[in-house]
Amino acid sequence: MSSSWTTRQNKVFEEALATYDKDTPDRWQKVAQAVGGGKTVDDVMKQYKELTKDVGEMDTAGLQNFQYGSSSSNTSMGGRSSYGQQRG
Repeated sequence: MSSSWTTRQNKVFEEALATYDKDTPDRWQKVAQAVGGGKTVDDVMKQYKELTKDVGEMDTAGLQNFQYGSSSSNTSMGGRSSYGQQRG
């Protein structure tokens, strides 16, 4: 089991999730194979759970900080979303 994820593995993981949707037979095996680097089905399932948790937290934080009609809601981040920031 490999617990650390490279930037490249995360990118491939996200692409594999888009390719193999929830209705794909053997989805997690295919995602693990696509990611490579010794990642197991358990590894990719744990990564998916962490991803969905992080997205939920970002959505919640975004809604709390959103000010409808305010130009600062887009320009405070230089017009860029915080979703692209890598987790530490």
